[in-house]
Amino acid sequence: MESALAVSRLPPHDPGTPVLSVVDMHTGGEPLRIVLAGCPEVSGPTLLAKRRYMRQHLDHVRRRLMFEPRGHRDMYGAVLVPSELQDAHLGVLFLHNEGYSSMCGHAVLALGRFALDFGLVPAPAAGTREARVNIHCPCGLVTAFVACEDGRSHGPVRFHSVPAFVLATDLMVDVPGHGKVVVDIAYGGAFYAFVSAEKLGLDICSAKTRDLVDAASTVTEAVKAQFKINHPDSEDLAFLYGTILTDGKDAYTKEPTTNICVFADEQVDRSPTGSGVTARIALQYHKGLLELNQTRAFKSSTTGSVFTGKAVREAKCGDFKAVIVEVSGQAHYTGTASFIVEDDDPLRDGFLLK
Repeated sequence: MESALAVSRLPPHDPGTPVLSVVDMHTGGEPLRIVLAGCPEVSGPTLLAKRRYMRQHLDHVRRRLMFEPRGHRDMYGAVLVPSELQDAHLGVLFLHNEGYSSMCGHAVLALGRFALDFGLVPAPAAGTREARVNIHCPCGLVTAFVACEDGRSHGPVRFHSVPAFVLATDLMVDVPGHGKVVVDIAYGGAFYAFVSAEKLGLDICSAKTRDLVDAASTVTEAVKAQFKINHPDSEDLAFLYGTILTDGKDAYTKEPTTNICVFADEQVDRSPTGSGVTARIALQYHKGLLELNQTRAFKSSTTGSVFTGKAVREAKCGDFKAVIVEVSGQAHYTGTASFIVEDDDPLRDGFLLK
């Protein structure tokens, strides 16, 4: 009996019933659900076109994977698709509770391991200690470097970002309930507003997560209403993804600086946020608080997990002075799952608790 139950198999179902198979991972506590099989073909000549197609025609797949009863409001996902870029090993579309992101650093760290272990990149030569994985994200091509041993991932992953830059500093925003608040806006593959939690009357390390979420969400909505986001390469990238509240410790120190990222529909990142670290490094470099190749540690206020980051070289994005940022962290496998989506299930497309 026990040996029969130990064999992983699906329960009885109609052969025509859709089945979604996934691998679940987490990086610094932030989940990533990678679709292995069952997703319909995502059409489009470019990755951004595929992102638009999925939003318009396949959003039920996102809801089924992210929302309850199969997921939860803070689930995060990745659908792997072909890339039009010759140098890319894979393309990826990022999923969350509101829609589709342009970049996700914690996902890139996990996908680096996944791509190596699941054979999406050529097997590294004998003795190779770090494998390179080129991942085409909606924001552009990023490169993950995966520590490996005997051809399998082993240990931390690091990635080099797309050019990261500062869009605005010392921006005065009227935030309901808080009055005039000074925020910075920076891009690390996605745009974030940055503000010290102290300016909102909160301690980033001791405040209740709900209070931090409410404050960050209020800032996000205020910035969206009062400031126009633009990106020199594509309008598809020109939106504010969320707000990152910090401990205000932007000047360089060897001690970790703490932050919390609230994005999409009040979704909380359990990790220090890879794209947020990228943007925050660009902001600190822009302000002269950080030198090239000077490593800083960033800690999540929710889990205590740590990423490190550094600006490795200067770059350009349109007319903006930018930097390429390296972010490092540890990803872990948590399991696999298969979801049957029966036609008579009233919750087949999921639901999201408010």
